Amino acid sequence: MQQDTFVSHLVELRERVMRALLAVLAVFILLFLWPGAGPIYDFLAAPLMHALPQGTRMIATGVITPFMVPMKVTALLAFLIALPYVLYQAWAFVAPGLYEHEKKLAAPIIIASTLLFLVGVAFCYYFVFGTVFRFIGEFAPKSITPAPDIEAYFSFVITMFLAFGVTFEIPIVVIILVRAGVVSVARLREARPYVIVGAFVVAAVVTPPDVLSQFMLAVPMCLLYEAGLIFARFVGVRPKGEDQLSAD
Repeated sequence: MQQDTFVSHLVELRERVMRALLAVLAVFILLFLWPGAGPIYDFLAAPLMHALPQGTRMIATGVITPFMVPMKVTALLAFLIALPYVLYQAWAFVAPGLYEHEKKLAAPIIIASTLLFLVGVAFCYYFVFGTVFRFIGEFAPKSITPAPDIEAYFSFVITMFLAFGVTFEIPIVVIILVRAGVVSVARLREARPYVIVGAFVVAAVVTPPDVLSQFMLAVPMCLLYEAGLIFARFVGVRPKGEDQLSAD
């Protein structure tokens, strides 16, 4: 009986994963047809191109790089667009095993974490990229002609998007820790100096070796930590025995 239940869970997991992959694939095909992989990459490269001298173009050192990199960018955008549906499939798989109070808390957390991740990516693209690229361009020697490689730029963009997307999840992490009773709001407040130091250390490791980009990642991390402390006060700690009461 238990083996049949386990197999049924595996079958459902496979179906959920397939639905999520098909959703990403469908969005990818639509984006490939319109507006196309080329214009999508041009949009991604716009902050860098605006900071470079007039007439400067990016280069591709690989034979198939001009084809593969725009395709990867299109796939990335397709995943971001389909992310709400992908997370819904994950939620639909785990929801039957949750208690009622856990379902009420999990749904807002999933929605909020998705929105915060997308906001982090948008903040990086619209605010951080332009500022950092202009800052770097002003300090570049006049004797150098910049010619960024598109594959290196894509790797840089992925790293920065992940860094800022995960950073904007800090309030969710704080709320979950307080709600689960792992740590109290008072203890998190006491840890504030260590969090600030840790934020600048993480920013120094993740971002390029310039002060401005490190500062623009560390400061939001600190502010989002404070926001998490504020919201965690309203969530509170899950009472002991709540699981048992819900099960009954």
